[in-house]
Amino acid sequence: MTGLGAAAQQAHQEVSIATTLFFGLFLVALIVCLALEEKLHAKKSVIAGIFAIVTLLLADALHLLPVGSVTNVFGEQLQLPVYIPAIDWNVIAIILGASLFVDVTSRSGLFTWIAIRLTKLSKGDPLRLLAFYGLLTVIFSAVLNNVTAMIIVGSLTAVSLEKLGQRSKLLGFLLIEGLLTNIGGLLTLISSVPNIIVGTAAGISFVRFFLAAAPFVAVATGLTLWLGARMFGIRRLVGKDARQEARRLVADFDENDGIESRFFFWFGAAMTVMFILTIATTSLLPYIRELGMGYVAMGFGMIMLLRFKAVADKFYQALDWDLLGFFAALFVVINVMEHARVLDLIGRGLAPLIGMGEIAGTGLLLVLSAVFSSVTDNIPLAAMLAKILSGMQTAGDSSLWWAVVFGANLGGNITPIGSASTLVAVTIMHRHQLEMSFAGFVKAAVPFAALQIVLAAIYVLLFLGG
Repeated sequence: MTGLGAAAQQAHQEVSIATTLFFGLFLVALIVCLALEEKLHAKKSVIAGIFAIVTLLLADALHLLPVGSVTNVFGEQLQLPVYIPAIDWNVIAIILGASLFVDVTSRSGLFTWIAIRLTKLSKGDPLRLLAFYGLLTVIFSAVLNNVTAMIIVGSLTAVSLEKLGQRSKLLGFLLIEGLLTNIGGLLTLISSVPNIIVGTAAGISFVRFFLAAAPFVAVATGLTLWLGARMFGIRRLVGKDARQEARRLVADFDENDGIESRFFFWFGAAMTVMFILTIATTSLLPYIRELGMGYVAMGFGMIMLLRFKAVADKFYQALDWDLLGFFAALFVVINVMEHARVLDLIGRGLAPLIGMGEIAGTGLLLVLSAVFSSVTDNIPLAAMLAKILSGMQTAGDSSLWWAVVFGANLGGNITPIGSASTLVAVTIMHRHQLEMSFAGFVKAAVPFAALQIVLAAIYVLLFLGG
């Protein structure tokens, strides 16, 4: 046994319940601080970074951390700081590479072109426009990210409805689109960070994840659009004159405005298709499967950067370094909690719940994940539960993994702070002088969230059980 393994085993055996509870308080404090991020006027990376520094120091002082060398894939003994192997670098690489790829590809005008083409296809009919924008939001959330999807579709929605003289429906459109970003975030393994964390821990492939989630996403999208249209009075245009006027107005949209280079436009389209296909088949491709999805994401990001190789630093500056720093610090904190046996304690607390049986245990875990995700960041929740389920030797085909995935994503639809994309939706509302308070959002969103969560529980129990 290496020095690292021996030290880890010794630390695991000697941790007292008082020490575990002490570190548990730090975990609770971290979650509370993340929930109050705006009131603290501090970024996620700073909050998590401070907790990482403090908990590392305390854990080392109490001799909880493993010391000694680690062995790499070549059998070599390496001296690494304990916090380096604590970080899941594959997750970091996926987020970094995918962010670069999306940012550069968006400069081709591809995503705006798609959005405007759909606007023209709707012929200005509000109900058809809602359906098209809703589907576009789901697809963009699945292949880009929730925030990018909300910014692109939300901004276009405001412009379109203003031109069509349908501004009174803007609030309903934006709310529905905000809710659909979190449904679209369920569609693929790389659509949201909780998916990446939980899916990686459970060993779920890209294709398996998509096939499992797609039926639910399709049904939930349809029900959300139907309920939204009824709640906000979004109906088809009545009368020949009204329809002709709407068609005339949308005809003024020019989808080619954002395209500076036809070659780069088609190159971006081709690379987007290749990126999705390569990510989907990573586990099947020779050599690539050993390198993982992080390598694929970084590779495609670098290829797209060749178009702007002389000004690549501009894209590095635009990256969400706060999110990446937050992840790195969060993984360190979670690792400390693991050595302090906090996750073990939480796991023992969840054991009776899980022991209630596949039906009750899965249903309760999904609902609890959704509730907690609605008031705080769903990323630490997903990371913590993934560690706990892994420690409990949970089978990869267990419905418990899916309970965490569905709960963590859909919980963001209960409150405006439950996900970044719903917060962006509210920001766009305020930018256009539309009233939407915290309580107002909850009142409007709860019927949607309740329907989606109940549907998710039924779907997971009936179709995704082991």
